[in-house]
Amino acid sequence: MQSQTLSKDVYTRVTDRIIADLEKGVRPWMKPWNAGNTAGKIMRPLRHNGEPYSGINILMLWASCIEQGFSTPCWMTFKQAQELGAHVKKGEKGSLVVYAGTITLEDENAAGEKDSKSIPFMKGYTVFNCEQIEDLPARYYTAPEPRFTPVQRITHAEEFFAATRADIRYRGGRAYYALEPDYIQLPPIEAFETTESFYATLAHETTHWTRHASRLDRDLGRKAWGDEGYAREELVAELGAAFLCADLEITPEIREDHAAYIASWLQVLKDDKRAIFAAAAHAQRAVDFLRSLQPARQEVAA
Repeated sequence: MQSQTLSKDVYTRVTDRIIADLEKGVRPWMKPWNAGNTAGKIMRPLRHNGEPYSGINILMLWASCIEQGFSTPCWMTFKQAQELGAHVKKGEKGSLVVYAGTITLEDENAAGEKDSKSIPFMKGYTVFNCEQIEDLPARYYTAPEPRFTPVQRITHAEEFFAATRADIRYRGGRAYYALEPDYIQLPPIEAFETTESFYATLAHETTHWTRHASRLDRDLGRKAWGDEGYAREELVAELGAAFLCADLEITPEIREDHAAYIASWLQVLKDDKRAIFAAAAHAQRAVDFLRSLQPARQEVAA
């Protein structure tokens, strides 16, 4: 039946999406900050009427938030946006969600008696995050009020990273360093569960920042996500973050998304017995470079 074919396609698309995320080291249900918003807690994705999504749709929309950096949990269809007098921004790509239901078919058996049976079906449809939509009422763009004590900043760490003059953009739900435009993106500190996880993540991405041609010009052969060069650069950033946290007297927390890199790191280390020494040397050079950007301390006269 057509409905069975459609259901199989939806299952395949959803499953392939989650497999792809897992293969990238991203668990759609867990990351070191709170679902990309500044509410201070993990939230279920919400429909346009405030009703939370359930089941597989939670994972799918969390994954979309991670991938695209959305900070609001609210989603709606193209038509629902129009009904609110709003419109989807040109060029925006929607996210897949599914609806499961049943249809009742009536048939006549050999005895001439009517017989009915329910057949389950699943269909997919597209929704857009409110950040992809213009002219919605203001309530759709407002993050929920925090329920917990905000994460506190550490003054000396703030001063250290500010002195680097790196272009750090606090927004969205992803942490990364973009090489070509040369900027660091980080979720706002309020979105992290702890102070330590925020500064450890910032230290990791700032170590990546040192690889730019105008700084240390570090090229470890990275060509694509997940290749050997990628694993080597991630190992440098991981060590650099650990060194920086030690210098700043911050106890780093294990980043959940980096646990998935262990296998690739092990492969690099098994193939090249000198790799860990090289990574540590690159990490130290990165930390030394960042320290060189700090203002000189004034000597106190005896």
